[in-house]
Amino acid sequence: MFKKSSKKSGHGFRHVENRRLLALIYSFLRLSVILVMIAQIFNRNYENVFLCILTLVLFMMPSLIERQLRIDLPDTLEVIILLFIFAAEILGEIQAYYIHFPYWDTMLHTLNGFLCAAIGFSLVDLLDRTERFSFKLSPVFMALTAFCFSMTVGVLWEFFEHFVDTHLFFDMQKDTVVNAISTVMLDETRTNKVVHIRDIADVILVHSDGTTQALGLGGYLDIGLYDTMKDLFVNFVGAVVFSIVGFFYIKNRGRGWFARRFIPYVLHEPAADGAGAQESAAGAESAPDNPSDTLDTPDMPDTSD
Repeated sequence: MFKKSSKKSGHGFRHVENRRLLALIYSFLRLSVILVMIAQIFNRNYENVFLCILTLVLFMMPSLIERQLRIDLPDTLEVIILLFIFAAEILGEIQAYYIHFPYWDTMLHTLNGFLCAAIGFSLVDLLDRTERFSFKLSPVFMALTAFCFSMTVGVLWEFFEHFVDTHLFFDMQKDTVVNAISTVMLDETRTNKVVHIRDIADVILVHSDGTTQALGLGGYLDIGLYDTMKDLFVNFVGAVVFSIVGFFYIKNRGRGWFARRFIPYVLHEPAADGAGAQESAAGAESAPDNPSDTLDTPDMPDTSD
């Protein structure tokens, strides 16, 4: 999406060639959130105001992570993270895209599985290329670690949704209308026999005072189960896709153009003047004939095992 030059600034961070376009995306997203927040203040919807503030804070996280951990996030990864936050919080929650567009949640969970796999892969890759924590993993184990990390994050998120729904009475685990159920709760013999109920057209609620209420949904209201399983499945799909990409990235010694757009790498600490001059001189003497071989190619783990 964006290209970064191989030259590094005095602080060790690469600079963006298409700085204007990247700045435009940042500015547009932040301005949009601020305008939405002002509108929510006038509407006295303070819950959405909190979501807007949370979104602005999350927008600062990629840059903060880069500077605190001294790593470089590829521009493609950084922009997708920002768009993901905006799509989930502002469009999904405040603008109710989760309701108006049935596949909005599915799209975001698929992307979440892909991004979390990329992050999990990056964590192992960064540790592998750090001398203090160096260890060697084969491409298969690197891909497996990325997959497991992504699925763990997906499961923890579903735990969080269930906790919020049951204790704070939200509806993060969106309900699903189904027309058939199978249950042992209606088995009169109490022998664990499955009872199948089909062609369900409606559900009638009976309140404690004896009054009844027909939901009029055209079927049985499932609370969260179908949504949770669908979210985990599409998270699984996204995780598998990036794990395969990461496998070939390691297999090809980091030369995969697609995976490199999603995998951060460690920035080396700037050397002292004297040492830096000596290293520069030594580097000039041993420079390869083809400089492009050294541009933006991270150190890759030894996969000979």
